Amino acid sequence: MSRFVLALDQGTTSSRAIVFDRGGHAVSTAQREFPQLFPGPGHVEHDPEAIWSTQLATARDAIAQAGIGPTEVAAIGVTNQRETTVLWERESGRPVANAIVWQSRVTAPICDRLKAAGYEPLFRDKTGLVVDAYFSGTKIKHLLDSVDGLRERAARGEVLFGTIDTFLIWRLTRGRCHVTDVSNASRTLLFNIHTLEWDDELLAILDVPRAMLPEVKSSSQVYGHTDAAIFGASIPIAGIAGDQQAALFGQACFEPGSAKNTYGTGCFMLLNTGETPVPSRKGLLTTVAWQIGGRTTYALEGAVFVAGAAVQWLRDGLKAIAASGDVEKLMHEVADTDGVYLVPAFVGLGAPYWDPRARGVIVGLTRNSSVAHVARAAVDAMAYQTRDVLDVMQDEASIPLSTLKVDGGAAANATLLQFQADLLGVPVRRPVVRETTALGAAYLAGLAVGYWDGLDDVRRNWALDREFAPQRPAAEMTRLYAGWKKAVARSLAWED
Repeated sequence: MSRFVLALDQGTTSSRAIVFDRGGHAVSTAQREFPQLFPGPGHVEHDPEAIWSTQLATARDAIAQAGIGPTEVAAIGVTNQRETTVLWERESGRPVANAIVWQSRVTAPICDRLKAAGYEPLFRDKTGLVVDAYFSGTKIKHLLDSVDGLRERAARGEVLFGTIDTFLIWRLTRGRCHVTDVSNASRTLLFNIHTLEWDDELLAILDVPRAMLPEVKSSSQVYGHTDAAIFGASIPIAGIAGDQQAALFGQACFEPGSAKNTYGTGCFMLLNTGETPVPSRKGLLTTVAWQIGGRTTYALEGAVFVAGAAVQWLRDGLKAIAASGDVEKLMHEVADTDGVYLVPAFVGLGAPYWDPRARGVIVGLTRNSSVAHVARAAVDAMAYQTRDVLDVMQDEASIPLSTLKVDGGAAANATLLQFQADLLGVPVRRPVVRETTALGAAYLAGLAVGYWDGLDDVRRNWALDREFAPQRPAAEMTRLYAGWKKAVARSLAWED
């Protein structure tokens, strides 16, 4: 009997693979970074071949490190950076261009034209999304508009579209499976979250041929098997979810009203709203969380574009630290930010502002300010942006939050989580297993093949590492948050 599940976690800055056991514990982990490409201000791209090569290498490394053979892997689950868009040739499998990353603002002019034409309410009602360069649909249109003859080839089915999950599964199956799941499809601006189908009216508006789109499946089923030559045996691919939905699942947030926040490259808070999509009029997204056994679960989401990426900027841009993990030591050189705020609007602002022309600002500087104050402000910005989202989320869902589960790389920073608890006024709970994105993909795959019996197995696996209770006076946190809102106001509509 197969003893493990392999999760492929393809992220924005690195590819990872983790082997999990039945208890939901990581047996082995492999990770490789890949280059970020910045062809212009606010434009972000990836080389799809770099994504594939790093993901394949980490999968092989994780299996080898676990000391197991491929026949001991019950299933593979795939989770991915969402909205990032790849187009490739059906015949050769070669990408026709670099992938346009979810962070990229390159399609902001297309979005402006759609809004000016009055289409935003239609997109909002059908997809649950705002019209923004964040999502895949306008990225597809941009590529089809930019490369001569590409749209005609796509209409003939010669060129295919996929988010990263689709591209990886195409490669893993050697072109036998062109699929995605409902959670990733719901992030494209092309998918009707009520009918759970690609929407012909939206496809026509964006001039995207249906022939290039993948088949949409549930989040937990056997989609196909890896080509035997890749790992030495054929392994079922049985789970797919976008990274934030996978983290919600991995955190066992199965009941309406349960929520999690992931501190990664960006910062993403999701609230389970059950089997009914809750519309948002204040800058949140209504999204499909997952579909299992014919039942669809929805969520409200607040998407923050830059969180941990601000720490990477401290490392790579300012050269203030040698490694991302050094930020906690640097920020502890000072007691607080001394009035300094950093708004990391490097690629605009996401929820609840949705301003692609916002740009990053540092305000409140004095002669006393140091790089340590800036570092602390960069970390505090993750908590402030989470508060921005939560205030709107609680109002629209009419569900008061009692606790917040957290995960992601920056969840290791205890100072951040204590500040977050103080700012929100609710306990923040960190699990023992923090790789909840990969774990969610593993659970979805394992459930599909009977490795886990049901959701109760997943609930039992969740274990608390540490709870951070609010400590600072509410009046003090109100004052600090008011300063943050002033700083955000300075960043909005900066670029013409």
